[in-house]
This record gives sequence, C-alpha cells and structure tokens, in this order.
Amino acid sequence: MKKDFILHIGFDDTDSPKAMCTTYLAYKIVDYLKKELVEFLDYPYLIRFNPNIPWKTRGNGAVALSIKTNKPEKIKRKVKQLVTKYSDTQGGANPGLVFYEKNIIPDNFSEFSKLALWRLINRNHAKYFAHKNRLETLSLGNGQGLVGAIGAIGYKFEDHTYEVLSYRQKSQIGKTRKIDKESVKQMQEKTYPITFSSFDHKKNRVLITPHGPDPVFFGLRGENMESVLYASKMIRTREKLQGYMAFKTNQGTGDHLKNEIDIFELEPYTSGTITGIVSKKPEMRRGGHVIFSVTKLGKEVSCAVYEPTKITSIAQQLILGDKIRLGGGIRKATKNHPRILNVEFLEIIKLEKDRRLENPICKKCNKSMKSKGKNQGFRCIKCGKKAPDKIIHEIPRKLMPKLYLPAVSAYRHLTRPKQRMKRINKEEKFDSTIQWYQKYRN
Repeated sequence: MKKDFILHIGFDDTDSPKAMCTTYLAYKIVDYLKKELVEFLDYPYLIRFNPNIPWKTRGNGAVALSIKTNKPEKIKRKVKQLVTKYSDTQGGANPGLVFYEKNIIPDNFSEFSKLALWRLINRNHAKYFAHKNRLETLSLGNGQGLVGAIGAIGYKFEDHTYEVLSYRQKSQIGKTRKIDKESVKQMQEKTYPITFSSFDHKKNRVLITPHGPDPVFFGLRGENMESVLYASKMIRTREKLQGYMAFKTNQGTGDHLKNEIDIFELEPYTSGTITGIVSKKPEMRRGGHVIFSVTKLGKEVSCAVYEPTKITSIAQQLILGDKIRLGGGIRKATKNHPRILNVEFLEIIKLEKDRRLENPICKKCNKSMKSKGKNQGFRCIKCGKKAPDKIIHEIPRKLMPKLYLPAVSAYRHLTRPKQRMKRINKEEKFDSTIQWYQKYRN
C-alpha cells in the first residue's frame, strides 16, 4: 500500500486586469484533484493580502489547498501544468506556485503571512524564504506571486468568513453579466446579517458581480459555509453557469488594519491605523475629496478622505484638537504631494469643544452688536447698549464619538462591515459532506 502524504499547495498572481482569476484556477485544480480522489483536509483558502500594493490585481487574493494523497509527484506535475496553462502571463500576470509536504506548517510561514497583510514584501525575500525552507516552487514572469503563495499556505485564521464564487461558461466571458437584481435584493433581506456586502440599497446596486472580463459571475460572502451556499441558490441568473466553488477566507475581517503604522517611517504602501490629534483644518479639494492632518508625538501626517467613501462630510466637520483613529494605507510621495494616509475608516475618540469668539448679543434686542472700531468695544445699533469685548460662544457638534465606515459600495474585500464589528468566527471544523464544489453539466 502506498504511503499517504500531506501536500499544501499555494498560488497567486495568475490573473491580470484583462483576464483570468486566481480563484478560477483553483476551481480547475480542484476539478482535477476530485478526479484523482484525493482527500481534502480543509476548504480552499482565499486569502486577501495588503490591498495597498500598487501592482496588485483587483482583490490581491491568493489561494491555498491542503490535501492528503499517495501520489504527490503526479499531483505536483499536473498542478504546474494547470498554472502554466491558465495564468494570463501575456496580460502581465506574474504567477507563483509553492508546494509544502509536511503535516505541520512552521511558525515562520505564519509570520511571513502576517507581514504580507500590511506591508510590501519584496519578491526576492519570498525567493530567499522558499530557498531557505526548501520549498518546491514554480514562478513565471518576475515571480511576484510567490509572496501570496507562501502567505496563503502560512495563513492562520483568527476570524474567518466564507465566499461562494460562481463561474461563467467560456463563451460568456467578456459579455455583460445577466443577473436578476431583485433576487439579490431579496436574498440580502432574507439572509442579513449572516451574509454581507451583497446589495447597496442607497444606490440600488448589485455588489456581488465583478465588472471585468474575468470568469467570475458572482461572489457571495457570509458567516458560514451553509449560509453562503443557501443564499447563492436564491440568486436568479439569465445565463448558464459552469459551476461554483466556496472558499474559507479572511474577507470582511479588517485583517490588514490590525497593524499600527510607524508615523516616523510612513513606509509607502503600508496598511494600518494611526491615532492622533487633528492639527490642520479639513479642506475640500477638487472632486469632493477632503484633506487634513493629524499629529502624534510631534509628527504631522497628511490624511485624505476620498469622495466615494461618503465619509467626506464627517471629515469636513473635524476641528483642531479632535482625537481620532484612522485606518488606511500610506500613499507614495510625489513631486507635488508628501506621503499621505488614504483613509478607509474614521473613528472619533474625543471631540474638542468648538468655541468661537463672536460679537456680543444685545440682551434687550437679541441682536448681534457691531464693532465701534479697533479697541473701542461694541454697540447695539438699535438701542445703543454697549459691551466691551467679544464673547466666547460654544457651537454644538453634530459629530459623535463613534466609528464611521465608508459606504458599502466603497468597501474593500477586507473591510469589516458594520454587522461584523462585534463578531469573531472561531475555528470551524471541515465538513467533507458539504457540497462546496460543483461542476454543472452542460
């Protein structure tokens, strides 16, 4: 009898802005593995890494699979063929594929994965890591995908969600997706809050369908495997689909914003949070974006809140002295602008009192007095009553000390939705009886 081996497979960067999707490659690989009758040890992992990497494609997601097989060499050869065949290298993809053949994944893998969530990791560092740990790899293009491939294998869930992704027939790729909007709206109403980020009621807009020429028809996110599979059956489509596959994922966990940004470094493309005091008055810029600054430990940081987030109205109301916490990513400096924090959420910790010097009010006439001239006091033009100085008037603040999230249509894959703020999903056992993969008959 042949000995069984544990094989971990990680891959990333197989897509481009023009074509393909790394999850679709996972779907094709699982289709092959099912035919080989391998034993799956967990659901496929879809891990979203630092969304502020400038050369990422769409959601910066990598995939990992863990299986038990008595023919690992055959499996590896076929997976290499599939990665080579389906990766859109002509469109600019830089695939990375990693195999790890031991039962327990060492801690240095998870440390690598944690770093990839919030900072930029050089591909040469990934190549060195692979060499040091004697990993079998395949890289095409510049090999940038090795970062996500290693990170996906090493990822350890502290919280998790699920996403079921349905895939289009080859003949439909590039065409307009034909989905029944009302069915998506009704699905969200029936399954909320167990599913999330499916429909934007304010914009009357479907959020589960991508817009590019990739193979994904829709992606539906939720708190557990049963909920996403159940909800997906409520969606009505007007085109025949190829099949679906569900993933265990870190989407909706806010994973990339758990790090506190070093304000004295402000490393470009770093994701995380900054807590500070508003030190420069918010200013509305062209396009409806709001720019202001915060100070921490004597260091000033420029911050930008962009119009699509719909929290620009909140940012505009900030005043000097407000204590706030911001989550986002550091944008690289340009000739005309310094490094700046692109804000993803805004939390008000403490509001400063808005006190302003104003002309005194005549108690008799209830009207604002007029100045008599420099250092000459004030006088009511109606009754003549006088007052020596301006008065301090406190303006009521419309803001409250709380968390302000962007509009749901501006969520990133990792954005923690409002309904998940107090929810943490603990480790869930893999249920091999659940139909998390399905290929439809033509």
